[in-house]
Amino acid sequence: MQPRQMIQRLMNNISTVIVGKQEVIEYALIALLCRGHVLIEDVPGVGKTTLASALAKSLDCTFRRIQFTPDLMPSDVTGYTLVNFKTGETEYREGSVMSQVVLADEINRTSPKTQSALLEVMEEQQVTVDGVTHPVPQPFIVLATQNPGEFVGTYPLPEAQMDRFFLRLSIGYPTIEQEMDVLERYSGVVKPMATLSPVCSAADVIAMQEMVTQIYCSPEVRSYVATIAAATRQDAALQLGASTRAAIALIHGAQACALLAGRDYIVPEDVQHMAVQVLAHRLVLSPEARMKGVTPESVVRRIVQNTPVP
Repeated sequence: MQPRQMIQRLMNNISTVIVGKQEVIEYALIALLCRGHVLIEDVPGVGKTTLASALAKSLDCTFRRIQFTPDLMPSDVTGYTLVNFKTGETEYREGSVMSQVVLADEINRTSPKTQSALLEVMEEQQVTVDGVTHPVPQPFIVLATQNPGEFVGTYPLPEAQMDRFFLRLSIGYPTIEQEMDVLERYSGVVKPMATLSPVCSAADVIAMQEMVTQIYCSPEVRSYVATIAAATRQDAALQLGASTRAAIALIHGAQACALLAGRDYIVPEDVQHMAVQVLAHRLVLSPEARMKGVTPESVVRRIVQNTPVP
């Protein structure tokens, strides 16, 4: 089956529980193809956890949900070692992160110490406990949800953590027509989530991930991405620009867009399509820009618009 057909099957499956958010679902699937992680940030009750759970249930992969709370410990996430008194040897007990699909629900409601437990596994695809490294199963993706930082009882994610998320999504409120559709689907005895079944195997996901890496990126497109990244570091509205990791992620996202479009090469439009979602959450505004109501998304759009297209 072609990648576009497989992605369309996944989108149709997820759309049975997430109504009218095709673009959001597509971005989440692009992150999966790029071996990236997704931060879903929005107000409570718009479907953040539902989107993550629907994606997990659409894949024939192992799934664990971590409910981040103030008393969650790092060892709950990464695992721990203990001594087997019968054999005298130490044994590793897996933490919740040792799964192919991990839902980190309300990640900003736990302490920075516990948040940092995800840093290694999100970047290196492994956890180190007491000096011993344990690889996570493949494919591996973290789907994290959080409420906006101005809500009471939350801990803002540090820049290092934000930079490890491939992209950030916001679902937003539905239109009246979409909300009527949601109310109809959820007014019955059987909830839509209960009817979801896997439509894609782990092997299918890994195969598509390999295809993404084979998409050609010309020197001109690489220069285009590098110019955009450099512009964020020199913009007066930004205190912190895009990292090299962000530039690499932007190219990977463009490769996935090209694959879904049926091309084996990247065009500048692929870069433009992914720029805001991949870059905006990694940027830090200057105090003056925040006071003027400037948003990172508007800065990225302006930079992309002003960057000459190859």
